[in-house]
Amino acid sequence: MPRLMGVDIPNDRPAEVSLTYLYGVGPKTARNLCYAAGIDPHLRARDLREDELARLAALLDKDYIVEGQLRRQRNQNIIRLRDIGCYRGLRHRRGLPVRGQRTRTNARTRKGPKKTVAGKKGVKDLR
Repeated sequence: MPRLMGVDIPNDRPAEVSLTYLYGVGPKTARNLCYAAGIDPHLRARDLREDELARLAALLDKDYIVEGQLRRQRNQNIIRLRDIGCYRGLRHRRGLPVRGQRTRTNARTRKGPKKTVAGKKGVKDLR
């Protein structure tokens, strides 16, 4: 299995699909990387030579922010928003949707599973 930027990319997939296993590399970026490195995008990852992998690694290192560096940058941006106390930072801190989505219903991805609250006692229950 070839390794790029500390990640094992799958052998049996084409090079442009295998590159998308790197955090921060999508289909378009993977295709651009293949053409910039002079690699056939349809070539299987197991068939890539060492010099081709080295060219890909050099391009990724020089021109793109990927993997750990991108994760770190993203987390620092969120921490900065929390520290300055802006609205988006407060939403991050409370674990609520940040981009204006409704929260009365839905928003389960951010809020987690439902927490059922006991309802009011009805008139019949008081007798």
